[in-house]
Amino acid sequence: MKYLILVGDGMGDLPVAELNHRTPLEAAHTPFMDTLCRSGELFLTQTIPEGFPPGSDVANLSLLGYRPEDYYTGRAPLEAAAMNISLTPDQTAFRCNLVTLAHEPNQQVRMIDYSAGHISSEESRQLIAALEAGCGTEFFHFHPGVSYRHILVVTGRYPQMETVPPHDFTGQEVTEAWNRYRNHPQWAELLEKAMNILADHPINTARMAAGKNPANGIWLWGEGKLPQMPTMTERFGISGSLISAVDLLKGLGVNAGLSIINVPGATGYLDTNYNGKAQATLESLRDNDFVFVHVEAPDETGHQGLLKEKIQAIEDFDQKIVGPIFQGLQESGEEFRLIATMDHHTPLCLRTHTASPVPTLLYDSRKTDKGCGLPFNEHSAKTVDEHLHNGMANGELLMEKLLQRKHE
Repeated sequence: MKYLILVGDGMGDLPVAELNHRTPLEAAHTPFMDTLCRSGELFLTQTIPEGFPPGSDVANLSLLGYRPEDYYTGRAPLEAAAMNISLTPDQTAFRCNLVTLAHEPNQQVRMIDYSAGHISSEESRQLIAALEAGCGTEFFHFHPGVSYRHILVVTGRYPQMETVPPHDFTGQEVTEAWNRYRNHPQWAELLEKAMNILADHPINTARMAAGKNPANGIWLWGEGKLPQMPTMTERFGISGSLISAVDLLKGLGVNAGLSIINVPGATGYLDTNYNGKAQATLESLRDNDFVFVHVEAPDETGHQGLLKEKIQAIEDFDQKIVGPIFQGLQESGEEFRLIATMDHHTPLCLRTHTASPVPTLLYDSRKTDKGCGLPFNEHSAKTVDEHLHNGMANGELLMEKLLQRKHE
């Protein structure tokens, strides 16, 4: 038996007036997910425990079968693991976004772009190298990641403060959050040095000349120390692989003992290598029993508030990931159980995550005649839940259901 979890990050949404009060998932053309759903089970899964922030770190940790209450220590150390950064007990990892900030009159600061225009990895590596050369010390070290996503490792004690994700404030004033850094001389000095280095860097000069957002600041958040997690083999008796363009997901896979498959051309956005991800999934299943596939684009377009692009991202997920994988498995003759879901909702009107339970379909290749008969979307899942009350209270129960340990 083969097991798969296919995640369209942030696909869930709220009804949109422009779509006749349908969600983007309802409006999108998703023939493969709809077919699997009609022939399978549909239910809601609570991926965010009460009291936890509705981030992709918490939600995908849940989808892998781990209770965040027991294993979550922060986002950045997971990304550090994916980047082969070994943290010592006295070190703390921070997620370090390259961002576009506007410093306005009256000391106000505005978050223009949390991703610096989805800056390329090639450009950002040069900027992070300049930051390490100019700001790195025995206490601070910058490590390059993918696109705008990077890591700062801090050794020893540092000024405590409440950090916030920059993508929650796209186009908004962030003066209060920025002042938390400026109120601590250690952080203020680091950020000022960083801004000066970035302002004069040829990469940003070229970006502005081309009409692109410059990476004129860094934003630190998601801090944490090294987590202690059992592997999926130890927890569930399975081994397998994880496919994603995002270091956060790769770090979750590393800590879960999964093999990380790096697909060339995987970007975490609409231009990602969908075909490469689908083919890598099928190839991995020849030797493994489990694959976790993550696609970031629906979440990114949700944060940007882009309706047309979010619908495209959902359709691409369905027709370039779910469809080819489903067809490839059918052709192989293997028996399989497949989950298609999302980690959280990223409503266009909010441009950030919510903690609502997520629609989840479970398809079993051996049981195609007892399905729910409904298309895959938020409304269908709520309808089924109201009648059957068959939702999963957490990701641990979802994993056990996928593996047929319980709830059959």
